[in-house]
Amino acid sequence: MITVASYNMRKAVGTDRRRDPARVLEVLHEVDADIVALQECDRRFGARLSALPLELIAELTPYKPVSYDIRPGSLGWHGNAILVRKSADILYHAALDLPMLEPRGAVLAEVHTNGRTLRIVGMHLDLSGLWRKRQVRAILAHLAERPAPLPTILMGDLNEWTRHGGCLREFAHGFRIAATGRSFHSRRPMAALDRIIVTPDINIIAAGVHRSARAQRASDHLPIWARLHPIAAQK
Repeated sequence: MITVASYNMRKAVGTDRRRDPARVLEVLHEVDADIVALQECDRRFGARLSALPLELIAELTPYKPVSYDIRPGSLGWHGNAILVRKSADILYHAALDLPMLEPRGAVLAEVHTNGRTLRIVGMHLDLSGLWRKRQVRAILAHLAERPAPLPTILMGDLNEWTRHGGCLREFAHGFRIAATGRSFHSRRPMAALDRIIVTPDINIIAAGVHRSARAQRASDHLPIWARLHPIAAQK
């Protein structure tokens, strides 16, 4: 069994307009996932430093970031990052370029944890429906280029307001979408913009949205989570 989570942390700026990285880390502690995909984890301007100080992640959490070596002090790629438990082995990682109208990207990691090897994608898709579809197709093309199939988990803020249409149709064949629920806006959730999507070799045991008083203040999105069981045995 493995627990994964996705969280648009809004550069650590909460609904009270305060930037509070420690509060974001406290929310991650509440969720207690094995693997976390973050969106909007880097600041937007200047050197685009991580909105979560890397030393705080090391000191205050059980996680280590997958390093994409894009720029010093940054946590990810176009604001996307993947955190894994410190005991996990990172076997492969890549920053994915996506077709874009506005700056967008995705991150990929292959991780061995809890006795399983998994392929993880973190993503934050465009506001435009046409570009979202193109970006999903690009991500799936990147996955198809990997030399061997693995149980795969895709997570992130898809910016898709429809329940089953739009870019979600691109996952109709070969993927399942976890029924996590509405995660945006954190104060009064109205839309399921954040999604967790898996290949058929992973059973979805449970899924949901993490609601707490702290999470409602920490970002305009609530974290989503899923407990998963990969079916295929890994050597």
